[in-house]
Amino acid sequence: MKNTHTYNTMVKFNIGGCSSFVKDADYKAYVEKALSALDVLENETGAGNDFLGWKHLPTTTPESLIADCEQIRDSWKAKGVDLVVVIGIGGSYLGAKCAIEALSHTFASSLKGDKTAPQIVFAGNNLSEEYISELMDLMQQRNCAAVVISKSGTTTEPAIAFRLIKQYIEQTYGAKEASERIVAVTDAHKGALKSLSTQEGYKTFVIEDNVGGRFSVLTPVGILPIVLAGFDIRAMLKGAAEMEEICAKKCECNPAVQYAAMRNLLYNNGKTVEILVSFSPKLQYLGEWWKQLFGESEGKDGKGIFPASCIFTTDLHSMGQYIQEGERMLMETVVTVENSNRSMTIANDPQNLDGLNFLTGKHVEECNAMAELGTKLAHIDGGVPQLQVSIERINEYNLGGLFYFFEKACGISGYILGVNPFNQPGVEAYKKNMFALLGKPGYEAQAAALKERLAE
Repeated sequence: MKNTHTYNTMVKFNIGGCSSFVKDADYKAYVEKALSALDVLENETGAGNDFLGWKHLPTTTPESLIADCEQIRDSWKAKGVDLVVVIGIGGSYLGAKCAIEALSHTFASSLKGDKTAPQIVFAGNNLSEEYISELMDLMQQRNCAAVVISKSGTTTEPAIAFRLIKQYIEQTYGAKEASERIVAVTDAHKGALKSLSTQEGYKTFVIEDNVGGRFSVLTPVGILPIVLAGFDIRAMLKGAAEMEEICAKKCECNPAVQYAAMRNLLYNNGKTVEILVSFSPKLQYLGEWWKQLFGESEGKDGKGIFPASCIFTTDLHSMGQYIQEGERMLMETVVTVENSNRSMTIANDPQNLDGLNFLTGKHVEECNAMAELGTKLAHIDGGVPQLQVSIERINEYNLGGLFYFFEKACGISGYILGVNPFNQPGVEAYKKNMFALLGKPGYEAQAAALKERLAE
């Protein structure tokens, strides 16, 4: 199997780290399966075809939408807003969180000096009383606004957080001013949040019915928070648009086809767990976003690769032993960043007590790159096949390409697997139990049955 990647794009894919684990003929057979799945996806003839609105978002997002987001940004800046609380869960926050974490200075909130953009924090993604209480502590010291993201307005976690945050903003700034400090991203016509937005006069952005939450990063769900954080959404859409064109190509050169084919072949060969790895801590939330994308799309009907994520070299000191020598059901997909946005070299130490003077003059990132290469070889030798996704550097353009690449590959991969990649029926089970145990009207019989089980 050739150790080569696709033609030059911002997202490159390499299957060379799998060559000792699969046969060329088997890979070719899975490429054919992937191309057939791509046809289904492109022709919109498969299961879940009413949720394919994400496919052309990079090339159809209107400039007017970006302008509206920038108007909110400028209006809040004029009010002195320095803290924006983005309320949402799952796909309603992970994409924005990923982009903002990747593009921000790691210690932005602690740096002194004037800030050019507000701090973006997230709520409604958990039910921790300590978390929401501590968020309120922060809000009391800052000039606040909020973005609430929910198609229905009744999803438990964000609905509870929004109730509390809305109450605080109204009490602090008054009802009229609150209506200018709260923006809703919701359904165009129906739902509790849409009704409340109309009643209170909130500015609203639309989540289209044909885009599921985990595919919504390039809708207002992601675009608005990314713009508010001060980043270039046009560059992100440009990168995604280029990958939209590339990932529609009906050939083996299509990186989304390659990725979907190889991961399904490895799954068929017993590699049931995929670890998304990066050697940049800025991409930690890429792993969180990716886990929802693939876990919710493929984990059904008793099938699916289990998605996990690690940040190396950090997690090599915690998970490295298992990955090297544990149960051999693992594959790794490594997201490589070819160039750092910062420069720092290692100085000479006359005492050399740590024995590291051989590194004098080398960039820290060179050490990171060699750690990546060394880890790749060690893990392959230990029985872990490696797939590699590479970008030139972390910026808006390349993140847009990554988002679209993984989304398209996910759709293809789900169809190869034989599932509907665009539904998520299993996520309702815990909610029904939770409602029953909390005493929600209409759940009395289920509550009694659950309490009987818990008493056993």
